[in-house]
Amino acid sequence: MLIMLLVILILLCAVGLPYIRPVMMAFFIEEELSEEINYIVQRRSQSILTEDVETLKNLYDLNIRASQWAFEHELRKMKYLQKWSKKQGVKFVGIQPNVMIRRSSVKEEGYSLNLTISTKYDYIYENEEVINSFRIGTHHSIEIEKREEGWVILREWYTDPFADSLHLDDIKTESIKEFILSQEFRDLSNIGDRRLNALKYADEFSGAAGEVNRGYNKKYINYNPKGGDCANYASQILYEGGRFKKNSIWNYDKGGSSAWVNAQAFKNYMINSGRASLVAYGDYNKVYKASYKLLPGDFVAYEKKGKITHISVITGADSKGYSLVNSHNTDRYRVPWDLGWSNKGIKFWLVHVHF
Repeated sequence: MLIMLLVILILLCAVGLPYIRPVMMAFFIEEELSEEINYIVQRRSQSILTEDVETLKNLYDLNIRASQWAFEHELRKMKYLQKWSKKQGVKFVGIQPNVMIRRSSVKEEGYSLNLTISTKYDYIYENEEVINSFRIGTHHSIEIEKREEGWVILREWYTDPFADSLHLDDIKTESIKEFILSQEFRDLSNIGDRRLNALKYADEFSGAAGEVNRGYNKKYINYNPKGGDCANYASQILYEGGRFKKNSIWNYDKGGSSAWVNAQAFKNYMINSGRASLVAYGDYNKVYKASYKLLPGDFVAYEKKGKITHISVITGADSKGYSLVNSHNTDRYRVPWDLGWSNKGIKFWLVHVHF
């Protein structure tokens, strides 16, 4: 930071003193804004971790409908993570967001901001001390305003990875937890070069969720604004990393065939072509035991109301052998495969890819 400031001062001195004051003021305002929004997001994450509803509530103005909706959304997230951790037999021990301001503008007594937030979640299983971690990347449109008591969130919108997770009560958590806690670490080091290369590609281009945000591969169109990039990402992993050959049905010609970019068509093509085979299909209770058979490079297709709406690629397993996934849309890096997909009626296709 000090080096950056010195460089700015040298450049400004070269062009003349009249320009120094406004540029320096803008610089310090940007720094202050960055500190404030980081504080807000950090405080919110800590509130969710510690289940501190009052502190969370103080970050919003509940007299404003949009602010109230934003608060209620985060409250639902808090409750969902509680329920999921109970089902899983884990305890969350850390939620650490990393905030990047993409764009900011002054709005009345506050600011309107576009943010990218990469959030690291740490958890441990009940019967061990090993810390497992995953990351989720989200893009936010948010408005904040300064009040006497501090900054508050007036409005916020983002694609929430936990949006399809309001009915975890329907799962028989005790028997599932007992099974999960009885599992052991899976050694995935001898999975073959093609799977390892697919895994390397998946990690390199995991977007905002990655340990280093390298974004998406610019050779390919980002389909998130057009409905979702999950199948496009999965196809890239198999082609660029796994060295699957393109053909007349599955290819990226003219921006991608249906089997390349559409989740339903991708799943159908992979199974019907013989390049993959079905391991298990059904709701969570029917498939969770079979999920331990999945290897890096395999995939999960998520079905809502009879339609495949999302694809995630297996990229590892945690300390209890529970399968982890990467995906685009809401960017995921090493996330437990069912986290965020607990709504009633959701079914899973667990698919083994033949490398």
